[in-house]
Amino acid sequence: MGNWVINNGLSSFILVVWMAINIFLFVWFYLFYDLGDQFFYTRHLLGSALAWARAPAAVLNFNCLLILLPVCRNLLSLIRGSLMCCGRTMRKQLDKNLSFHKLVAYTIALMTAVHVIAHLLNVEWYNNSRQGVYDELSTALSNLEDTETTTYLNPIRITDIDPQQIPSYLVFTTIAGLTGVIITLALILIITSSMEVIRRSYFEVFWYTHHLFIVFFAGLVFHGAGRIVRSQQTTDPPHNFTFCKDRIEDWGRIPECPVPQFAGGFPQTWMWVIGPMVLYLCERLLRFIRYMQRVTYRKIVMRPSKVLELQLVKSGFKMEVGQYVFLNCPAISQLEWHPFTMTSAPEEDFFSVHIRSAGDWTEKLINIVQQLPEGAQGPKMGVDGPFGTASEDVFAYEVSMLVGAGIGVTPFASILKSIWYKFKDSNPKLRTRKIYFYWLCRETHAFEWFADLLQVLEREMEERGMGNFLTYKLYLTGWDQSTADHVKVRFDEDTDAVTGLKQKTNYGRPIWDKEFEEVRKENPTNQKSKRWIKTFIALNMVRGGNFLMWTFSSG
Repeated sequence: MGNWVINNGLSSFILVVWMAINIFLFVWFYLFYDLGDQFFYTRHLLGSALAWARAPAAVLNFNCLLILLPVCRNLLSLIRGSLMCCGRTMRKQLDKNLSFHKLVAYTIALMTAVHVIAHLLNVEWYNNSRQGVYDELSTALSNLEDTETTTYLNPIRITDIDPQQIPSYLVFTTIAGLTGVIITLALILIITSSMEVIRRSYFEVFWYTHHLFIVFFAGLVFHGAGRIVRSQQTTDPPHNFTFCKDRIEDWGRIPECPVPQFAGGFPQTWMWVIGPMVLYLCERLLRFIRYMQRVTYRKIVMRPSKVLELQLVKSGFKMEVGQYVFLNCPAISQLEWHPFTMTSAPEEDFFSVHIRSAGDWTEKLINIVQQLPEGAQGPKMGVDGPFGTASEDVFAYEVSMLVGAGIGVTPFASILKSIWYKFKDSNPKLRTRKIYFYWLCRETHAFEWFADLLQVLEREMEERGMGNFLTYKLYLTGWDQSTADHVKVRFDEDTDAVTGLKQKTNYGRPIWDKEFEEVRKENPTNQKSKRWIKTFIALNMVRGGNFLMWTFSSG
């Protein structure tokens, strides 16, 4: 239990608080509309569907307040880095921003479905009441007109057309109805296009459709202005529904029963979402300013396995290890921005990214670069970032285990390069004393573009007598007969047949229990670290694309 609390306690606490607020809002507003005296006559027309429509609306307001915050990248980076107002455990929660964004989106979708279904029932019951299908009180309430002496309760008040057409007029001509249809359709398109199969195969569809959130929020702000849900107002003398509900014929005739007055509630949704909307607007403004800053190419290299390396220079650009940037190439698309982890080190006077052909956008970029004359500058590139990840904390620990898969190794290129520079400069502040690096690839040529960096590090560590500082293991998870034959022929050579490194390539997948046990034995600093490595108590696991990072401190 203690291990689980250390690893997942804060995340679970945040989720429990979020869930508790959702439940509280739902229950509070459900009871408010289900028991409130001012809604007695409204409930008589609509029944429990009134509360079932309004309670989800309150939950929607809360989650629409939250939905934009996890995608304000600059705000998250400010919290993570510049302010340094929270510890490492808290900062690592920021890496789960997209997961929380999705969770909030699913909640919005669920609450929207309940809200829409309840209002469809409300429209049907409003219509039936207007036609006299129910009791005398429902008919009387529906016949109230909007005059100087009374205000209506039933929004379906049209009498000069076929009654069967009345609900469609309410839905498609009123502010509440029309905006409700628009934001529901926008949400359906956003949710369906966000499915993984669409996002991976048709990223442009996902990207452009996702920007319907602008329509969604615009409609959301005006949706409540329709004031469809109406409540009884205080009159002088007061209309006592308990006494007057059975004396409809006396309404307006006796002092005890004046004609009841009704009014729609003041719209509140805009008050929930205006703050996040302003923050997000500032976010987009900052991104535009960054986009306008000039970016030049220092070097363009086409690596094996159709991996493109771009070395870029931008005035005032500063980075930390493991950070990422968003790139925009107007020659391909004016609006699309794609994230790439930087493979350069903070000590270098440029920043680099490695881009693998994995979709239409990357394929087009590689084709453009391949057609450039030798030595020419590449296409105009917009850069937004850098943005932080948990990899920034790697040097705050004494021992780190880095696990990469395929192109997901890119954050560790930055980390390993930075280590090389720190040793080259004899940095005395380096706390890290041991790094274990694991890299898993399906194909042999995937190792090629990164092996040269490992060779430099391997040689540098040996020259400094620090060969034990970096332990790396490469795993080939897929191979054919020709690869196996090639390895057999060169098995007795000092360097690996696949990578050219002194460390031989392993075949298959690592047995993690065995690996952790070896790390535990090699780092027996004290009982605390022994207990940690044995039971994984203090594993700070960071998921980011195709890599994991485990770090711990023995002090």
